[in-house]
Amino acid sequence: MSIRALRTLHAIARHGSFGAAGAAVGLTQSAVSLQVKSLEAEFGAQLFDRSRRLPMLTEAGKIVLEKSAEVLALYDQIGAALSDEQSLAGRLKLGAIQTALARELPDALAILNRQHPRARVHVTAGMSAELSLQVANGELDAAIATEPVRPHPPDLVATPLYQDRFWIVAPAGQGHRTAEDLLQSYPFIRFDRASWAGRMIDKRLREMRLDLHEEMVLDSQRVILTMVQKGLGVAIVPMSEAERRELDLTCVPFGTPQMSRWIVLLERQSHTGGRLGGELVRIIRDLTGGAQN
Repeated sequence: MSIRALRTLHAIARHGSFGAAGAAVGLTQSAVSLQVKSLEAEFGAQLFDRSRRLPMLTEAGKIVLEKSAEVLALYDQIGAALSDEQSLAGRLKLGAIQTALARELPDALAILNRQHPRARVHVTAGMSAELSLQVANGELDAAIATEPVRPHPPDLVATPLYQDRFWIVAPAGQGHRTAEDLLQSYPFIRFDRASWAGRMIDKRLREMRLDLHEEMVLDSQRVILTMVQKGLGVAIVPMSEAERRELDLTCVPFGTPQMSRWIVLLERQSHTGGRLGGELVRIIRDLTGGAQN
């Protein structure tokens, strides 16, 4: 029995089709079909009703899905158990949002490498929403992301790392102007709504009922800040206090009270407590003076 085939089975149940499941787990639709056929041959039962437009789990399929969830949970605990035995030797598949990659994570990984040379961390970049799916699917062990915004995958555990605040950023020399004045006087550069930070910003803007002149929609905070520095508009971005002080830009608090977000370590509930993840949390909190709650 293949662990990967069982993960594929759960992906089909979650996403509703062989094609969507293949996209989620990195397989072609034909490869997904072959994995399902191998499971059906092994268990001697048909797992899906293929007479419908979308595949539906049979009663046998529902039983395999339920019982295999226990198998996968036990399998995912093996790595953590080995790490305990080997004293922080092992591998952590980690996802991270761009802001963490540009700021805290490189220093944290350098410290982890010095203190635990047998540990290996494989890093993948992405937005919080897609990283949370990869953690839920077992493609990543953990991810540094924005605190989950609904809708988000169930059974995720979020450990707080540090907090960012949201700022309206505008060209330098505009600190005398109000937040509403800045947002309505310049073209607006929007943080992509596909990101959790973008959803938070969009929700607050709708509550403010401002007439914005949107010019750009971008998913990279670094690119957004560059556009503002060039005088191409204003934007709303989350930043740490240290990052804000380094910018030669006007920064005005966004929201009353000022809006903030937690940056967290996301893990599956069945995969929490690994020592590598816990050590990374400790190092990042030390670097940022971060959360103790």
